[in-house]
Amino acid sequence: MSAAANPRAERVEVAGQAPASVGESPVWRIAEQALYWVDIPAQKIVRLRIDSGERSEWRMPEKVACIAFDHRGTVLAGCETGLFAVTLAGATATGEAVQVTGRKLAAPDFACDDMRFNDGRCDRQGRFWSGTMVQDMAAARPAGALYRFDARGVLSAPVVDGLITQNGLAWSPDGATMYLSDSHPLRRQIWAFDYDGETGEPRNRRVFADLNHHAGRPDGAAVDADGCYWICANDAGLLLRFTPLGKLDRQIAVPAIKPAMCAFGGRDLDTLFVTSIRPAANASEHDGHLFAVRPGVTGLPEPEFAGEL
Repeated sequence: MSAAANPRAERVEVAGQAPASVGESPVWRIAEQALYWVDIPAQKIVRLRIDSGERSEWRMPEKVACIAFDHRGTVLAGCETGLFAVTLAGATATGEAVQVTGRKLAAPDFACDDMRFNDGRCDRQGRFWSGTMVQDMAAARPAGALYRFDARGVLSAPVVDGLITQNGLAWSPDGATMYLSDSHPLRRQIWAFDYDGETGEPRNRRVFADLNHHAGRPDGAAVDADGCYWICANDAGLLLRFTPLGKLDRQIAVPAIKPAMCAFGGRDLDTLFVTSIRPAANASEHDGHLFAVRPGVTGLPEPEFAGEL
């Protein structure tokens, strides 16, 4: 991988030749030195050991959109019907998908039918956050909401509502700023909030970046050690980096038109891994695959869920 002044995102060949339909929620687990991600419609959780190329897959009973881990390696998964605790066991040497089931932890009162969780991750204190969306994006229904699931196992009431396609969750290195986006074509907004780490309450919502003035739609995101916010510009084949003041200062091309979410990983957390979506029509050979780039900055360890799953 290129780590030059103009880094290039390159396809991770050891991830395999079969593309994901909707590759999302990459998480680098330091304890295993492995990258995890999901394929939402395939109902799969995938693990790749980058050094060896060993790939494992687990299939859930329903769509899984986002994941986090507790300190024991149990997965906290945001799915169609709620949040689940999932133990990943029985991986095969051939990489064949293993069927697993989860234990339901909590479920919101969905505003309407045909909804699911979408983007999600833990804050710096280990609370799990995720938002919901109507699966039919063409309906453009603002029925989605953002929820907080704490270490006691309590799911909050909606903290932010009126969302169409919730995305872009991330926190600044000091945890004092929370980021959230709505990636629907009618919105294309990224917001910042002042964040109270003690209470888990965001406040003072304001526009951080309006992607109606930039290329693409704001999908999944990551924050680097300098506090800059990296967002996948879906439909534009780009990674965009915004400074803490909301100024676009870098962009990196991705060979897939629909980069979906990014996460820092590798032994030195200096590699940005990017999952992607394969469009239903006119897909290229790269769409739906995993990419990696060394952007010349490092990331932060992904926080683990603070509770026991």
